[in-house]
Amino acid sequence: MNYNVNKKGYYGEFGGAYIPEMLYPNVEELRQNYLEVMAEESFQKEFRELLKDYVGRPTPLYFAKRLSEKYKTKIYLKREDLCHTGAHKINNTIGQILMAKRLGKTRIIAETGAGQHGVATATVCALMGLECIVFMGEIDIKRQAPNVARMKMLGAKVVPAISGSKTLKDATNETIRDWINNPVDTHYIIGSVVGPHPYPDMVARFQSVVSEEIKSQLNEKEGRENPDFVVACVGGGSNAAGAFYHYLDKPEVGIIAVEAAGKGIYSGESAATSALGKVGIIHGSKTLLMQTADGQITEPYSISAGLDYPGVGPMHANLFASGRGEFISITDDEAMQAGLELCKLEGIIPAIESSHALAIFETRKFKKDDVVVVNLSGRGDKDLETYIKHFNL
Repeated sequence: MNYNVNKKGYYGEFGGAYIPEMLYPNVEELRQNYLEVMAEESFQKEFRELLKDYVGRPTPLYFAKRLSEKYKTKIYLKREDLCHTGAHKINNTIGQILMAKRLGKTRIIAETGAGQHGVATATVCALMGLECIVFMGEIDIKRQAPNVARMKMLGAKVVPAISGSKTLKDATNETIRDWINNPVDTHYIIGSVVGPHPYPDMVARFQSVVSEEIKSQLNEKEGRENPDFVVACVGGGSNAAGAFYHYLDKPEVGIIAVEAAGKGIYSGESAATSALGKVGIIHGSKTLLMQTADGQITEPYSISAGLDYPGVGPMHANLFASGRGEFISITDDEAMQAGLELCKLEGIIPAIESSHALAIFETRKFKKDDVVVVNLSGRGDKDLETYIKHFNL
């Protein structure tokens, strides 16, 4: 079975481009050009140079000795938290800003939840001298204040989304509206493997540098390219897509996707799409999403602003439906404890999103010789206020 996108933009039954007619020219222009542009030698050269000299890649693959001792297995952390801007998001925004420039776009729009993608977009717009507008849910603006300040310092305009749950889903709706109104000069940098084709594939390709590096780094450390398991948290799923990418068609590598169960999968305050989702259409693609019996989107909830998305990218929906991926749901409390544990055992403060992935070791047992790579997608500075409140620090 093929777990990559097909020519029509589908992963199994998921994907496609379900978009209003007015967006068709924008999405079509991108679809017709993205693979050709990415294959150009000059594009690859500029992309690779920026990843190396600006982002700071390759990021280390770190053997977490004390964590491994505690859980009696070999745990490696892919340190995406060490990227410039503090998360994996920059890999994709560098790629997309280069794409936008080659397509002659002068104005960049983006949505953001936790603010990491907004910061990464504002960063590359400053780097390239392009106008930047970031839409962010009003609630997220409050809970991610340091990231909002960063975006403004980088010259971006931050626009609050005040409809619905005032979080990521609503920010995305506002960004799509803006794009419909400004079709000619504007490129929409989507921050995850969601949206209409070609976005899920394009973002996954830009993020695939993560698994590309894991292969060579693991070879150096363990004498083999393939881990037994690769683990990543999934909201929309771009860090997971990057970590899984080069292992999708390697059945000997277990793929573990970790979702946010919030206050419990069936508590009514959750973002565990694989457990609660049904097939539907959100933000231009057919995927699994949390919805009511009559098809209204259910408000997701997670303590991490980056995981409270009501759906999941079509690549991940297909990994779940086909059984290729193992999906585990982790509650707020479990994630927060795992985050604190990493601080105390390894001296690394992780983003709460990444803490969800780390939390599986309490419940999911591995063999002593298993090599388990966890994608540490971001660092925890942006979440300090949430950690302080949760633990009364």
